[in-house]
Amino acid sequence: MTEGVEPPGELPLFPIRGCILPPGEHLPLNVFEPRYLNMIDDAMAGDRHIGVIQPTDQGPRERPALERVGTAGRIVSHSETEDGRYLIVLAGVMRFTVAKEPDRMTPYRIARADYRGFEHDLQPRPLSDDAGRTAFFTRLRRFFDLTGLEADWDSIERAPLGAIVDKVAMAAPFDPEAKQALLTAPTPGDRAERLSAFMDAALDSAGPSGQA
Repeated sequence: MTEGVEPPGELPLFPIRGCILPPGEHLPLNVFEPRYLNMIDDAMAGDRHIGVIQPTDQGPRERPALERVGTAGRIVSHSETEDGRYLIVLAGVMRFTVAKEPDRMTPYRIARADYRGFEHDLQPRPLSDDAGRTAFFTRLRRFFDLTGLEADWDSIERAPLGAIVDKVAMAAPFDPEAKQALLTAPTPGDRAERLSAFMDAALDSAGPSGQA
């Protein structure tokens, strides 16, 4: 979490299907489209915030409908490659709902962000490492084996449970609708329950053979 930073009322939008940024997590991005290079330039010249949000499969290809909830992220790392791409890292600050997309003379989309209901993102409560941790890790190992995800298990098992849940929510190969459900979970505990349910569904679908 970027301590003491509150996101602005208007955000340039970076729509990425299948990608979420939970508050407190970090998202590396490789930016190469001219309109988004422009967006990063403008953000770096201003408050360094952009909104990560998923487009839906509805609407025109060049301007699809957006999911209702995204995350305001702050650029905490920025570099340029020799071929003109930007490599950035966003720190997730706070979730928002899209209240409106005002008309602006920019090649990228902008949202008027409504942060009501997400105030707790700025002061998150740690997820309790209760008795369910052992069962969660058993499920997680089976899910990683199924999907081919690699992990440093020594590091994972020492990490706070909430951080593990958020990182898996970002990295796991769930469909965009499942990713959105994970992002919009009201509390860390709710996100852990939804993640467990999605992993169980994948494991059940694979069956005894271990193949989905």
